Amino acid sequence: MPVLSNLFIVLANVIDIGLLIYMWIIIIRALISWVSPDPYNPIVRFLYRVTEPVLRPVRRILPIGGMGIDFSPLIVILIIYFLRIFLVRILFQLAAQFG
Repeated sequence: MPVLSNLFIVLANVIDIGLLIYMWIIIIRALISWVSPDPYNPIVRFLYRVTEPVLRPVRRILPIGGMGIDFSPLIVILIIYFLRIFLVRILFQLAAQFG
């Protein structure tokens, strides 16, 4: 079934690219948060709107501590990295089985 194999390959590549783009969006959001951005800037609003639904639950789980450093972007980047390795490799292995 080469069609099913190709489907898994394409799906794996799309997920990999999507996770990579989202990882860079989180990195850009973390960098922008260091410089006190204008909250009415459309780019800043887009970054907050896209990343906040993922960062908020991580912030609730992580204790901020006395230093006030937000480690949630780092945790989310590690989760994305794990998904890129684990999920994408599983899809490529499925493609190899059906190929």
